Amino acid sequence: MNAKVRKIINDPVHGFITIDDPLVFKVISHPWYQRLRRIHQMAFAHLVYPGAVHTRLHHSLGAYHLMCSALTELKSKGVEITPTEETGAKIAILLHDVGHGPFSHALERVLVKGVHHEDISIHIMKVLNAELDGALQTALDIFTNNYPKPFLHQLISGQLDVDRMDYLSRDSFFTGVSEGVIGYDRIIKMLTVHEGELMVEEKGIYSTEKFLVSRRLMYWQVYLHKTVLGAEKLLVKIFERVRDLHSQNIAVSSGSITLDFFLDHNSEVNMEEHLDRFCRLDDFDVMMAIKNWCYHSDIVLSKLCNALVNRKLFKVKLQAAPIDAAEVKEKRAAMSAALGIKEAAAEYLIFTGETTNTTYDPTEEKIKILFKDGTVKDISKVDNALIQQSLASPVKKYYICYLGL
Repeated sequence: MNAKVRKIINDPVHGFITIDDPLVFKVISHPWYQRLRRIHQMAFAHLVYPGAVHTRLHHSLGAYHLMCSALTELKSKGVEITPTEETGAKIAILLHDVGHGPFSHALERVLVKGVHHEDISIHIMKVLNAELDGALQTALDIFTNNYPKPFLHQLISGQLDVDRMDYLSRDSFFTGVSEGVIGYDRIIKMLTVHEGELMVEEKGIYSTEKFLVSRRLMYWQVYLHKTVLGAEKLLVKIFERVRDLHSQNIAVSSGSITLDFFLDHNSEVNMEEHLDRFCRLDDFDVMMAIKNWCYHSDIVLSKLCNALVNRKLFKVKLQAAPIDAAEVKEKRAAMSAALGIKEAAAEYLIFTGETTNTTYDPTEEKIKILFKDGTVKDISKVDNALIQQSLASPVKKYYICYLGL
């Protein structure tokens, strides 16, 4: 464990990332971590923004780099962080997304029912901790917010964490959407710790507000872009249809033993028991299955799969008011007649939903500003604050998705 390790990774967003801790290197080298190379960070956003093909591994390493910078900055300001805590925080951020399944959030709770990716990340960290004779215990405690220095957890999970700083910068870079550009380097320079909590110095107010506004713009322009939304809902509907066919005892083989296992188990899967099996799943299993299902005898499943493979995506209409039920009924009747299917089956091809985005959620981990006189204010309560009640309220939009005939 004391052997010298120094690896340099050239990252297009942050430049050179240094791995100089043998324990960190062991974690990165583990097959369960390397699986992140095969999981897209932004699911099917590349169908709209062709450059958005970066992976969870890219993001994980970027967040690790920002964590290193943040810890260095805090130590320079006299914050006591031991070498063990430093390594623990770095490993915790490296593994924060290791529990993501294929296509990340798009298939969350669809492929493996009732299980959140953070819960799987914790299971994975526990197994790795046992394999490494307890060396990851500090990382586990920090990740689960059971460590006596809460600011370390806040760097990983909060409204101003290094996770968000990296994905906004990275997703902006790879999509080419400049609205997501943030001054993460300045924000990190303005971080401080007061009474054990992570805060931002008064000088960092405007950079922090810019960060929050950039996040809002990226959600509506990229993450919740109507065509991105349509592509991801198409993926979800494919798997819902497969499960429906399974329930009717209609054979639907994916061509992947691992994926078939999770498709065959409609009820919740004991992840502790099947963790190794889950860690063999990635985007390639899903895309292979979808390409196979293009030729399935079920017309709904084959139509959905062909639409995704050939980028004939759902047409999506977003609006402030709920979708007119008469419009939905009319479209389903037309689809049912055109394809010769029951109206219930047409619900896979025409459906409605709603989506929300909040710029700054006051119910989450708050962003606190530390003023020179020692007073502390929530960023939404600062004089002349940009992030006030209007931006703290969720914005809801309703949508209808439908395939063209």
